[in-house]
This record gives sequence, structure tokens and C-alpha cells, in this order.
Amino acid sequence: MRVLVVEDDKRIADYLAGGLREAGFAVDIAPDGTDGLFHATSGSYDAAVIDLMLPGVDGLAIIERMREQQIDTPVLILSAKRSVDDRVRGLQAGGDDYMTKPFSFSEVLARVQALIRRATRAAEPTSLTCGDLTLDLMSREVRRGDAIIELKPKEFALLEYLMRNPGRIVSRTTILEHIYDYSFDPQTNVVDVLVHRLRSKIEKGHDTRLIQTIRGAGYALKV
Repeated sequence: MRVLVVEDDKRIADYLAGGLREAGFAVDIAPDGTDGLFHATSGSYDAAVIDLMLPGVDGLAIIERMREQQIDTPVLILSAKRSVDDRVRGLQAGGDDYMTKPFSFSEVLARVQALIRRATRAAEPTSLTCGDLTLDLMSREVRRGDAIIELKPKEFALLEYLMRNPGRIVSRTTILEHIYDYSFDPQTNVVDVLVHRLRSKIEKGHDTRLIQTIRGAGYALKV
């Protein structure tokens, strides 16, 4: 899952991005409204967290432009503006939820997850299963059979993405967009290295290979 954070306060932006990355999201940060508008209208995101008072282009204008272009990325407005009128204007502009500063990160995370659930019209599962492989989204524990598998954050994020798309071929570019930050070079072999590391952990000691390489297309998780 990939989230855009549009926030000109570097301290707040880094705090949000750090927490979201720890929760398994890939995050792009836009430090002003101009950059935020570019990312919001040209990138592919599962959710966006947007401040209202931004240099260049304000947050309301970003949201309005997104909706004018039929971009339905769910938006959580995070602003110091606290009045009812400000909330109403934000929601009428096309925002999906509104939080005021200061804020609790755990609440931001819960609201982002809720927006994504609503956007996909699906209940968020607590675990994912593929054959004898199980991933617990709450405890972030991975098991194959009875054995616990220790994964690093990016390995866990890749496995979660593959398990959310069972049997579907996902390209290297798609993995880069959803697992890594926007700044990664698309020509890098970082995806192949990550897949190799994940395979070595979840397939070690097992005859059944779960991650299939589809030559020229990408990867697929199949039983």
C-alpha cells in the first residue's frame, strides 16, 4: 500500500512517514502544495494525508483538482484549522476525513486504514493465508506450518502485497510503487534482491515453491 503525505512541516512529515513505513506502507512526502499537486495527480496512491495550509498551492486546491480529474484516492485532511466551517469546507472540497493538529499517530493510522477499507469496499482481514503460509496482520507474525518466520519490514510488506493478490502477476514496477518510495530508480534490481531474500525464508526446507517468477512479466504467489 502506498500513501502520499503532503505536509510542509518537516518534523510532522517525517513523523508521519516514519510511522506509516513501520506499519508497512510505502510513503512519498511532498513538502509543499506544488509538489503535492504533482504527486497527487500523476502518481498512484491508496490514500493521501494532506495539510491545508501549504506554500504554493493550498490543500483544498489539491483536493479539488484531484476530484476534477476523477482521481478517487481517499484523502485524510490533517490541519491546524479547527473550526466547524473549516471541516465542512474540507469535506465539501472532496476530503474523506478530517483530523486536527495536534494528533495521535495511532488515530491517523487507524483512519488511513479505514479509508482504504472503504475505498476497496472490503472488510480488512486480520490474517492472510496461502496454502500452509499464514500472515497475521495484527501481530505481524508469519508462519509456514508451525514454524515462525522472521521477516524484515520490506520482506513483510512484499509478502503482504503478494498475499493480497494471490495468483495475480505483479510486475517489478508495481512492486516498486507499492513497497518502496517514489524516489527509487525503476531500473534497479532491488525488487529481484528482495524477492530472493523472501523466497529463501519462506521456501527453505519446503518442496512447494510459493513465489513464481513469470518471465518478462513479474511475480505471482501460487500454491
